[in-house]
Amino acid sequence: MTTAGALVQARDRAVSAWLLAAADDRDRAEREWSDRGVALLRCGGAFTVIRVPASLIAAAAGSEERVRVSVYLIAALDGGPVFVDQTAGWYYCLVPSKACESWREPETECFGDDHYVSVPCPGIDFQHPRARSCWVVPMTEPAALCSLDAIRRLVDAAREKTAEAGAQ
Repeated sequence: MTTAGALVQARDRAVSAWLLAAADDRDRAEREWSDRGVALLRCGGAFTVIRVPASLIAAAAGSEERVRVSVYLIAALDGGPVFVDQTAGWYYCLVPSKACESWREPETECFGDDHYVSVPCPGIDFQHPRARSCWVVPMTEPAALCSLDAIRRLVDAAREKTAEAGAQ
C-alpha cells in the first residue's frame, strides 16, 4: 500500500469513528455500512445536514457531470463534506448541529434533532459499486463541516443562474 493510500484509510477510520457517535447502535450502524454502504445516523448531535435538491446543485455548478459537480462543491464549500443520494436527487451538506436554529433557505431543508439520515460509509464515492448514496466531497477529518455562509452563497448562485437562464 502506498503512503497516500494508508493516509486515506487512516482518515476514513477516524471519520467513521466520529460519524458513528451519531448512531443509536454503533454495531448495527457498522453492519449497515458493511452490508448496504449506508447507515442510519441521528442528526442534531455532532452534526446535522442541510438537504439541497440536485437541480440547485447542478444550476450552481453549471453541470450535472459528477466530476465537475464535485470540483465545484469542493471550491464553493471550502472542502466541507457533502454526500448525494443519486436515486432521490438530494445532496446533503454536513453542518454543525445548531444550524437549524438559523437556516431558512427556501427549497432546502435543515434536519433537526428529530431526524435520521442514511449516511454513506466513508470511502464510498461515485466509483464504488454500491454508490447509490456516496460522498461527493469526503470529510477531510472528524468534525470538519460545511459553513452555513458557503451553503447560502451556493444556493444564491444557483438561483441567480436559474433566473438568468429563464430570462434568456
